[in-house]
Amino acid sequence: MSTRHADRPRARKRSISPKNLVALALTFVMLVTIGGASGAALALPLVLAKNGVVESTLSALTEVPFELERRELAQASSVYWADGTLMSTFFAQNRVVVPLEEISDHMINAVIAIEDERFFEHNGVDARAIIRAATNNLQGGNLQGASTITQQYVKNRLIDVAYHDGDPFGVITARNSTLARKAREAALAIELEQVLTKYEILEGYLNLAQFGRNNIFGVEQAAQFFFSKPASDLTPVEAATIAGITNAPSRFDPLANPEASQHRRNLVLFNMYRLGFIDTDEWESARTTPIQETLRVSPVQHGCQAAGDAAFFCDFVISVIRTSPEFGATEAERLDLLNRGGLRIMTTLDPAIQAAAAEQVNRHVPGQNTADLDAAIVSVENGTGHILAMAQNAIFDARPTPVPGGTAINFAAGPDTGSLGFQPGSTLKPFIMAEWLRQPHNNLNTRIDAQSIRPISQNNWSAHCTPGFHGGAAWWPNNAVGQRFGSVTPFTAMYHSINTAFARMSLDMDLCNLRDTMWMAGFRPSASSGMMPLHSPQPHDIELNGPAMILGDQNTTPLALAAAYATFATGGVYCSPVAITQVLDRFGEPMAIPSANCIDNALRWDIADQVSYTLQRSMDAGTGRVARLSGGREAGGKTGTTNFNSHTWFVGYTAQMSTAAWVGNHQANAVHQNINFNGRFIRMLFGSTLAAPMWRDFMNQAHEGQPNIELFRPDMGFINWETDAEYHLTSQANPVAPPAYAPPAYAPPAYEPPADTGYYG
Repeated sequence: MSTRHADRPRARKRSISPKNLVALALTFVMLVTIGGASGAALALPLVLAKNGVVESTLSALTEVPFELERRELAQASSVYWADGTLMSTFFAQNRVVVPLEEISDHMINAVIAIEDERFFEHNGVDARAIIRAATNNLQGGNLQGASTITQQYVKNRLIDVAYHDGDPFGVITARNSTLARKAREAALAIELEQVLTKYEILEGYLNLAQFGRNNIFGVEQAAQFFFSKPASDLTPVEAATIAGITNAPSRFDPLANPEASQHRRNLVLFNMYRLGFIDTDEWESARTTPIQETLRVSPVQHGCQAAGDAAFFCDFVISVIRTSPEFGATEAERLDLLNRGGLRIMTTLDPAIQAAAAEQVNRHVPGQNTADLDAAIVSVENGTGHILAMAQNAIFDARPTPVPGGTAINFAAGPDTGSLGFQPGSTLKPFIMAEWLRQPHNNLNTRIDAQSIRPISQNNWSAHCTPGFHGGAAWWPNNAVGQRFGSVTPFTAMYHSINTAFARMSLDMDLCNLRDTMWMAGFRPSASSGMMPLHSPQPHDIELNGPAMILGDQNTTPLALAAAYATFATGGVYCSPVAITQVLDRFGEPMAIPSANCIDNALRWDIADQVSYTLQRSMDAGTGRVARLSGGREAGGKTGTTNFNSHTWFVGYTAQMSTAAWVGNHQANAVHQNINFNGRFIRMLFGSTLAAPMWRDFMNQAHEGQPNIELFRPDMGFINWETDAEYHLTSQANPVAPPAYAPPAYAPPAYEPPADTGYYG
């Protein structure tokens, strides 16, 4: 049986047969009777005719507007970890659509028994049930209705169409118990049975109806929620419980009202027994079973709040969907697709690595500490850009007034998740060295004069792309805590983070070329100097402003820096960080997703390897020695500290992954000097104080059981130091063939999606 109906015509109006017209006219009269009307009320159409009301009602009886369009039912979208386990769901209506073949016969029988036992005999309107209900009501019995499953499907479908169209008045109209609405509903029910089979109607109803007060729609989601099993495996007692709910989802919800729910369940079971769907033993056993003993509730993991330590990453995934044209032309379309489209979103987040990040960030910099320090860790896989971990020392809370210690701002990411990023400080120096090594005759054997130099006029820098460039006032570079140096090697310049050496190096280059090298290596600014957010930064957004550019004053994000340092780890391969590996639509078909756009030779491999070697040496004897990994695992990295110790960093990598650790204050460039950090006095907060140990402990934990892969060390004798005069955002030809890059060790596990569950209601 086909359930999609894509080729079925969508006529707006359809005429009905004389036979059915007579049935509808009879139905209209009976509806008046069911409403408890007296003989005078039977003349109601004649009275209303004077006001023109009956005209629309009679129109509904003679020509039926076919408004049950073949639209996809709203389905919940699911977000998964890299290993295929569920992280969270998003929905306007919590529903998973399944074909009738995947619904237990017990469930089908239970619904028919309680809602419409003559479902397979009538033509959409059950005259016998109408007469029975009218007789009961006129005799003063408990008020009964006579709506068939087909009529209920029509009502629910009209509500769903109005809801999907953003028509709240249409929803109210579809729910109103007026004679005109009931007559129209009956007409549509008869019409529907002329174009759909009984099985298609039953399938549509079972997927559309609400089964509980917790926004549970469709029998599959009801089975998963109440009994932690698919609808195909429901037993008679479980099916009867679910079937009993839909009459009044809040009143008969077994969690809210177990006594009323059990009474309703037993009524369903009795009807199943009376109709021969279950035998005597099954009836006796089922009706005496307490309803609480049957429930195996699986709470709905709804929204990023339900993702636990991965909540900020989850929110980042949603921001990707919200801002990416692959998922729709507008933000509203993309969010509608997320909340109604039944997407299955496979992400890059590794559960074990994420757990390590969450543990270490909260151990080293607990939330709500006495120094008001914030902290974040983010890690990407080298060579793919896959985000493996993203954690911070805060509680995810997207409410207007979050709990103490709560926020929805993602410290690791950028403006799309609320952060303008932070000044990178000395973590920018590897990019400066990369451009310096591109200059003719500069290599790792070249010595650099690092003596304190007189104030540098900003006219001393050149910027060929900006005629008449002048960067501002003269600059007198100083080193941290008054250190003085003479002639030094590039290794010493890097591992002691010597400002005067990098100032001297910067005078040998063109700032426009430096900007291009920074961009190609992966540096991405997140805000302008005026603190305007950069949602989609471009190369020209890297500001050419002399000393500020050299010392890392322009904001970036931990995520961007982790991805950029991966370029040094991989011999020049840059990949944009990505959070999503695959998105399947409601029919299990892959959708286009944002790409990492990996560039194999974004930075010339010999330049990348030389910079990497200086960063490895920084772990041996420099400011990064506190971050050395256990077991002799090879790594490279760099500390970073900004003016007044406001933001501190350690960014580094192994052969497998690159990680940025940041400690500071996300709200301002606060001064972090002479601070009390949970009873520990810190005179000056440096990158080596908290960020580096946090990075080290995370990386040690994340690499447990992983091989120690050697990082490449350049051979000084064979490297050809010739460079191209032009660079300008193009990949560089290799002077010699690059060494082979080992495949990353952290490939996400294969994910087998659930079977195709597509359905057009």
